[in-house]
Amino acid sequence: MLAEIGHFLLILGFVTALLQAGLSIWGVLRRDGRVHRFARAGAITQFALLMAAFAILTWLFAVSDFSVLIVADNSHSAKPFLYKLTGVWGNHEGSMLLWALILTLYTAGLAFTAKTVAPRLVTLTFAVQSVITSAFLAFLIFTSNPFARLWPMPPDGNGLNPLLQDPGLASHPPMLYAGYVGFSITFSFAVAALIEGRADTRWARIVRPWALAAWSFLTLGILLGASWAYFELGWGGWWAWDPVENASLMPWLAGTAFIHSLRVMEKRDTLKSWTLLLALMTFSLSLTGTFLVRSGVITSVHAFAVDPERGVFILAILFAVIGGSLALFAVRAHTLKPTGVFSTVSRESTLLLNNLVLVVVTLVVLVGTFYPLMVTTVSDARVSIGPPYYNAIFNPLMGALMILVPVSTMLAWKRGKLDRVMRLLVPAGLAAGAAFVLGLVLIHEGTIAGALGAALALWVGIGVGADLASRTKLGQTQWAESWRRLKGLPLGIWGMTVSHIGLAICIFAITGVSAWKDEARAFLVPGQSVSLQAYEIRLDDVQRRDEANYFAEFGTFTVERQGRAYDTLTAERRFYPVRQMGTTEAAVATRVTGDVYVTIGEPVQDRGWPVHVYLYPFAVWLWIGGAVLTLGGVLSIADRGRRALTARRPAAKEAS
Repeated sequence: MLAEIGHFLLILGFVTALLQAGLSIWGVLRRDGRVHRFARAGAITQFALLMAAFAILTWLFAVSDFSVLIVADNSHSAKPFLYKLTGVWGNHEGSMLLWALILTLYTAGLAFTAKTVAPRLVTLTFAVQSVITSAFLAFLIFTSNPFARLWPMPPDGNGLNPLLQDPGLASHPPMLYAGYVGFSITFSFAVAALIEGRADTRWARIVRPWALAAWSFLTLGILLGASWAYFELGWGGWWAWDPVENASLMPWLAGTAFIHSLRVMEKRDTLKSWTLLLALMTFSLSLTGTFLVRSGVITSVHAFAVDPERGVFILAILFAVIGGSLALFAVRAHTLKPTGVFSTVSRESTLLLNNLVLVVVTLVVLVGTFYPLMVTTVSDARVSIGPPYYNAIFNPLMGALMILVPVSTMLAWKRGKLDRVMRLLVPAGLAAGAAFVLGLVLIHEGTIAGALGAALALWVGIGVGADLASRTKLGQTQWAESWRRLKGLPLGIWGMTVSHIGLAICIFAITGVSAWKDEARAFLVPGQSVSLQAYEIRLDDVQRRDEANYFAEFGTFTVERQGRAYDTLTAERRFYPVRQMGTTEAAVATRVTGDVYVTIGEPVQDRGWPVHVYLYPFAVWLWIGGAVLTLGGVLSIADRGRRALTARRPAAKEAS
């Protein structure tokens, strides 16, 4: 009975979304202010209905109700309770219900926070959100019902994919979806602005906190996914330019351009059409990622759907959203007249250049992701595009972009003085030059790429420090005055500064794990060891352990560095009988200077156990840098959100 109630709640949510969309548009056309109140109530109702449906599905997983198809396919009575819960979204139907739930959560959040926004603008935004919600609820109801029954009911379930049985999967999909779906709000605001033919600095102030929230969630989601790949998959990597990884990277790149463009629009009332186009592009790329992962066109641990009907439905949504929004942009963009002007040397110019580079690298990733799929679709040929393609195009463009970061933050609005900025950046330039030379000379088997990465990290990091020193007049006035200025900096400035520091840390960490990594392979029996640089890794013992839903063969290793004890590690090889699948659990010794990463494989007769050892310099700083980057976004939300809500205009003027 609960499953049928859940399905009925989805239908009610679908009807509510359709009614809200239709009545909101009708009310705007008739200039009937009463519809605005209904739109807010409708948004909250949609969330309540989907929250109840999601709660029911969660309960069905918690009690192992195998009469429900997706519970039987993705759960097992012996599975740990945590993975029963993560099984709710560890499948196609449940993940799409989570997507729809987060979509309505954002819409309900807008209903509670948009009391100072012009009624017509916010009502149109509600209408667009409801159209998107109704499309995804139709997808759930007609092609991907999460409450479908299974008869006869099996005695037990098939269990969740072993690769997804990891604590990181409890938070990675919700964070990633919160990022993807968060850009729906900015998309809807952009469509509403195009319909109204008006977007100004106040519009940018209203939209920017939503964009920053979505960007922060997406950053955190990507970070959690990268750490899951690093620790769980056992192949020693955190990024492989897989289509699923690219699906999240593309909206992140476009979203980064969007939040910078919003800053220009908020400050100078210019780049209006471009900013709205980026808003449309960012959410369109989020939907493109959904199509990639949920349509079945690729094979991946994330790609749950294999039914062509589902792929066609998502493709139809994709075409409707992208085609419809771009058509509207083509018709209405000319109505958005900028008022701000700026010179060639100004912060506006560098941020525009920042946007252009980010859009180009997004297109590079888009082509690299879809070209092999297109070739496979129209012919029998198979094309693989991997790291060499991205290293040759993506990396140099992003490197050039990093050079702009400290320059842009220090240039003045409207008209800047480049000579002054370059004088202030002399220490950063000298440090970057020294890092480049040291990277070539001192690092073992140093490469130009590694030296350049280290130089860019210092350029950005010390450049951010130079900007902060300039803002506080450090060294130009008394310490007390500099301290007063530092404490008085707006949260928006702190958000930008912290984000750029996180970026510098990430650049340095990526350089370490990519350019300076080393590895060794060997077959070992207990008592034997393998050497890698200054490390000696000895296999001490191999034992078996039985758990509730798997058994594991784990090897204990002693790691020595230059003849001294360094760490003791345990690497596992697990086998899940229900799914008839095995996984590799890596053992990692983490230090601030780098990771020793060890995996053990299936034994080979007369040879022993295959052991793979990696050295990843500065790997832990990748997770630290990502967390700092996310913190910067959160700080910026606090600042911009408060200013958006306090920058009010008389209601009569707003409603006109």
